[in-house]
Amino acid sequence: MTAPTRPTLRLVLGDQLDPQHSWYEHVRPDVVYVFLEARSETDYVRHHAQKVLGIFAAMRDFAHWLGGRGHGVRYVGIDHPSNRQGITANLDALVVHYDAAAVEYQAPDEWRVDEALRAFAARCPVPVRCVDTEHFLTGRDDTRRLFAGKKQWLMETFYRQQRRRHRVLMTPDGQPEGGRWNFDVENRKPWAGGPPVPDDTRASHDHTALWQRIVGAGVETMGDPCADAFRWLLNRAEALQQLEHFVEHGLPHFGSFQDALSSRSGHLFHSLLSFALNVKMLRPREVIDRAEAAWREGRAPLHAVEGFIRQILGWREYVRGVYWAQMPGYTQVNHLGHDRPLPPWFWTGDTHMACVGAAIRQSLSDAYAHHIQRLMVIGNFALLAGLDPEAVHRWYLGIYIDAFEWVEAPNTLGMSQFADGGLLATKPYVSSAAYLARMGDHCTGCAYDPKVRVGERACPFNALYWDFFDRHRERLQGNHRLGVVYHQLGQMPAEALDALRVQAGRIRASLDET
Repeated sequence: MTAPTRPTLRLVLGDQLDPQHSWYEHVRPDVVYVFLEARSETDYVRHHAQKVLGIFAAMRDFAHWLGGRGHGVRYVGIDHPSNRQGITANLDALVVHYDAAAVEYQAPDEWRVDEALRAFAARCPVPVRCVDTEHFLTGRDDTRRLFAGKKQWLMETFYRQQRRRHRVLMTPDGQPEGGRWNFDVENRKPWAGGPPVPDDTRASHDHTALWQRIVGAGVETMGDPCADAFRWLLNRAEALQQLEHFVEHGLPHFGSFQDALSSRSGHLFHSLLSFALNVKMLRPREVIDRAEAAWREGRAPLHAVEGFIRQILGWREYVRGVYWAQMPGYTQVNHLGHDRPLPPWFWTGDTHMACVGAAIRQSLSDAYAHHIQRLMVIGNFALLAGLDPEAVHRWYLGIYIDAFEWVEAPNTLGMSQFADGGLLATKPYVSSAAYLARMGDHCTGCAYDPKVRVGERACPFNALYWDFFDRHRERLQGNHRLGVVYHQLGQMPAEALDALRVQAGRIRASLDET
């Protein structure tokens, strides 16, 4: 009698749900795919309920898809009695249970998980092999090599290299289509109500039973789970439908209004594909190719397509490179020495600032806010007010369904909070109320007046803006992109600047009531 073959265990993490991966090309009876719902992953920060629910639901759907095609699957639910509630602790037990011959895993995208699996591999009694996720267009170290010896890592330099390397939006003779690399100047229009925002056609899922299991297991979350009417994408088929819907209805107008804010729409013309991309239901190359094809077919203007592709081929790949080059330690950077705790309204949205309150309430209800809400509303206020960047980082990492540390930390700490001292961003991305009033409609009916700098009706963004540059004059006045700001500050009468300092001090002292 032939002895049974000892299996290889293949770990599938919750952000590795790619049915196109070469692992799945052939059914192998000696392979068991392992899915683990663990408290180590739900508890390292306090996550939005929809983030936990969305990842678990997508994992379960993917495991079901694999099983339906004949692959061996072992799924350990969050409330299963055998669950050790940690990735490596569960793997230890499963190696023994299956008498496994080997363990394989795809390279994690978060440093924390990568280190844990490296340590597991070093002590595991059977061979452990790491393979590529086959997802990204660049390697972990490509960005580090490109910017070796450089003080500042310019995304534009990286982006142009990637356009050339992957021949995206390029002419046959190697020039950028339209004669320009960047059409950002055409992508800064406010939205006044037209053209109409596309309908949200994503399917609604009932995850009530799964949510009850998550709660029963003791997982603490924030935000509304929307368990009985869950709208986030569940699998690749739904993600492809959303991609086509966006290309047809959103992409043509995405560029013009990508920086707009509106009280009438929380997503405007944004794709709502970031969750699907970041858990790898979609691959970046197919999304880029689909957008480029829309332009070549005459279905979307070049400035919109270039702006969208820049977010994926440029920014997304770039921040991943920054993350791996700077970890460990990047999540503790604090160049400006900011240390104020987050006000309690970060968990309720109960602030008198209409734009900030709307963005936070939307984040709590939807686990989503578009990039201008994250950067120029919530992040802008956090930086101006001097909030602790690590606390801001942990909040962003937890609240957004598409937030995984490799993409979130550089965006929050580098781009939003300038906590890395300008490695990533060429200047602090802050503004006074004038920008918010120009790009959105929240100022109408707000408790504060965007045109007033001091007094009870003054918008907090105004005094905080000038006080921020005054307080950090020594660190920032040498930045060539801030010359106009410091010229204006230098021309400001001493009495006016003193009044702004006092106003800003009052705001920071009473953040809980702002």
